[in-house]
Amino acid sequence: MAKTFSSLYHRITKWQERTREPGLTALLVIEGTLLFIATPLAGIGWLPEFALPAMFILFVLATLLVTSRSRVAAALVLVSVVLSPVGIMVHADYPSVLTEWLSAGGRLLAIGALSAVIAKAVFGPGRVTGHRVQGAIVLYMNFALFFFILYQLIHVLVANAFAGLPQVGSEHGSGAALLYFSFGTLTTSSAGDITPVFPIARNLANLEAMIGQLFPATLLARIVTLEIAHRGQAKGG
Repeated sequence: MAKTFSSLYHRITKWQERTREPGLTALLVIEGTLLFIATPLAGIGWLPEFALPAMFILFVLATLLVTSRSRVAAALVLVSVVLSPVGIMVHADYPSVLTEWLSAGGRLLAIGALSAVIAKAVFGPGRVTGHRVQGAIVLYMNFALFFFILYQLIHVLVANAFAGLPQVGSEHGSGAALLYFSFGTLTTSSAGDITPVFPIARNLANLEAMIGQLFPATLLARIVTLEIAHRGQAKGG
């Protein structure tokens, strides 16, 4: 019996190892589609209501695939999958600050756990591969998504926290404008049409802009270091 469980565990571990890097590629495609295609189209009412939830389910499945090797991260993602929809459903009947935090907390937990696993894969030792670079792109988009969720929470809890946002309901609940603001802040390419007014929103925007500048430089330095180390090992071998 012990040998059977040991063999099964070994097979699962090997499967997780083989699927981790392809999982990063799948995650990049799904998240990119969700952020840059599905959300804007939903914002102008060109997608059916089930489209965004369906994309979110695919995103969760890809997240579980990437984080499956880490029990802690996978558990956090599963907890977040429960917290977020429960918060949304409860908030629909009993709107409160607590339910808003519950929903946002679930999503932030999932993004945080996923980002930690991807960061370990991207910045860890080993050869620089295309999958690793794709993981870095996912990690960069996750920063924008993480701050987008925080901006959404502030917008709901604090009236007029942002200036220049479309009228409530004009985006069919997609939050496309705040997602646009988050990416504009991260890449410092914002046109200035949406501005944070609430002090906490301003500080978060400053932090996001700083991360957006430091991350590419840190990533490039790490990739160069890994490549030099790999070439040194190849010559030594």
